[in-house]
Amino acid sequence: MSMDSAPAAQEPDHPAAHAPPPGLVALFLAFARMSLAGFGGVLVFARHAIVDQHRWMTADEFNETFALCHFLPGPNIVNLSMVFGSRLRGIAGGVAAFTGLLLPPTVIMTVLAIIYARFGDVEVLRRILAGISCAAVGLLIAVVFRMMMPLLKRMDAVVLILMLGVFVAIGVLRLPLQAVLLVAIPISIGVTYWVRRKVAA
Repeated sequence: MSMDSAPAAQEPDHPAAHAPPPGLVALFLAFARMSLAGFGGVLVFARHAIVDQHRWMTADEFNETFALCHFLPGPNIVNLSMVFGSRLRGIAGGVAAFTGLLLPPTVIMTVLAIIYARFGDVEVLRRILAGISCAAVGLLIAVVFRMMMPLLKRMDAVVLILMLGVFVAIGVLRLPLQAVLLVAIPISIGVTYWVRRKVAA
């Protein structure tokens, strides 16, 4: 086998180039479909649509954007729609993605609230809601593992230690999220700066 053919056999984990930025209507429809499909967990469908289907972001870019949205106040997926839409199409793009994300479920939830007010004591309906709750937990676990894969592939000890430390602080010790982030983010920035400076030297 020649030397020139060796690199061709290796396929990159992510596309080298992004797909063309979507228009405002495309942004609205994409996030509307996410909200309609994402019963119990829109994040799963948001990642699939943005990274895998449309290729508007790489997996690493999505993780970084979602990390920023996690630090901002408010629901993460709502923050993601605003940040993502604004990044591609400015303020109008943020509004389009935000509206697409919230409008369909708002209409649906209004109708369901009326139905639940009338038939909320029915045992069958309670069992259906319990099943939906279990499915939501499964979807959340699935997307967590998918978001972890790019981090694990790097085999970066600092990243893994920080990830484990945040998990223990929040999941085991039950420390406040904001306090943990206020400690973890400066540490992450400082360690990253130190490592890059050491490599450059």
